[in-house]
Amino acid sequence: MPNLFRKKAVAYEDADYGLRKVLSAFDLTVLGIGAIIGTGIFVLSGHAAATQSGPAVVLSFIVAGVACAFAALSYAELAASVGGCGSAYGYSYAAFGELIAWIIAWDLILEYGVSVAAVANGWSGYFNNALTAIGVGLPDAYTKGPFAGGVINIPAIVIILILMMLLIIGVKETARINAAAVTIKLLAVAIFIGVAIFNVHPENWTPFVPFGWFSYDSAGQPVGVFAGASLVFFAYVGFDAVSTAVEEARNPQRDVPIGILAALGFCTLLYIIVSALMTGIVPYTALNVSSPASEALLRIGHNTAAGIVATGVIFGLTTVMLVLYYGLTRIITGVSRDGLLPPYFSVVNEKTKTPVRTTVLTGVVMAIMAGLIPLGVLAELVNIGTLAAFVLVCGGIIVLRRSHPDMPRPFKMPFGTVFATLGIISCGALIAFLPYETHLRFLIWLAVGLIIYFTYSVKHSRLAVA
Repeated sequence: MPNLFRKKAVAYEDADYGLRKVLSAFDLTVLGIGAIIGTGIFVLSGHAAATQSGPAVVLSFIVAGVACAFAALSYAELAASVGGCGSAYGYSYAAFGELIAWIIAWDLILEYGVSVAAVANGWSGYFNNALTAIGVGLPDAYTKGPFAGGVINIPAIVIILILMMLLIIGVKETARINAAAVTIKLLAVAIFIGVAIFNVHPENWTPFVPFGWFSYDSAGQPVGVFAGASLVFFAYVGFDAVSTAVEEARNPQRDVPIGILAALGFCTLLYIIVSALMTGIVPYTALNVSSPASEALLRIGHNTAAGIVATGVIFGLTTVMLVLYYGLTRIITGVSRDGLLPPYFSVVNEKTKTPVRTTVLTGVVMAIMAGLIPLGVLAELVNIGTLAAFVLVCGGIIVLRRSHPDMPRPFKMPFGTVFATLGIISCGALIAFLPYETHLRFLIWLAVGLIIYFTYSVKHSRLAVA
């Protein structure tokens, strides 16, 4: 009987696996901002306000942000002290053992892969709106998959294939393009804030908590501030992708914690400001649209500003896909290197210093998903998968503080096990506020992962053959 909980050594690992170490703390911060500011601020904020939280969507963002803060501090400590391939997978391998690490890796593959394909669907809609505005819009048959009344979603496929080429070229070049796109979308957000701040009508904030803190609607679906927090949590998905860049950071023990915490802090503040202004300039009931920021500006007569913000949405969603796609390839590469997936996935191209095979294969799969399948329901899995990863990362702090109290920790999480415990409680609570169907689908995905582990991974693990 193999040892299902065999662990990696917790000594800091900074081995050279052929990846180019070129990312600074600033690059990593911008990488995090690129992943975080996108779907949440441009899409989900309006839906959450209109259907679950009302103007108290501000509180929903704060609740979700606090839960993420505990997880971010845990990520920062583990990135600096454990290192390795980064991500919740690497940390769980050191803290809990192989089986738990595999489960979380399988969970992260779902999180990142479905996120990219789902965001590509949203990107396609915004891009086609822009084409329509200049008179060259595509027919529905080529912007929707067969299950949504169309034939194939061509823009969604094309954008993923373009991102695939960017990631093949090299991580530093990708970081530069990401930085330019982040600048554009931050400019769009700044324009929204600049216009909205002079058009706030305080009466729109009354009642402030129309759905209460937590209850159920007539259809039995959860509503209220906490339910809204479980939804807008998607807005924070991506900061953990910074930890997957640990092997390409110049000084990972210093730069990765800075990148994680700086990106999360900046984006949380921005979310609070934007959601407060959005619900202040128009009634929250008007925000249940695909582009609530632009819709709000249109309703108060600022058409030009609305168009600029819509352009920012396109760039914003592009950077979200880029960073999550990057994180997906690095996680798969790390898992393959450990023997839990075939070695095919861990090959690094000699010229570009990137995992070209994995990038191409995952890109093709995600492009097919984005082009053919409506991923609205599947996207709900992203939140529960991410929250599960956060719970384990916080748990990893508690386990390693007890089992390896003298381990060097260049960055040490303040209030250690207290904050880690609060992270487990807060992220676990947000899981509980998600719909029952989401829990069921997540369990099915994990069951498939366990089949793969017991039929392949457990026999080929690097620890098993060492």
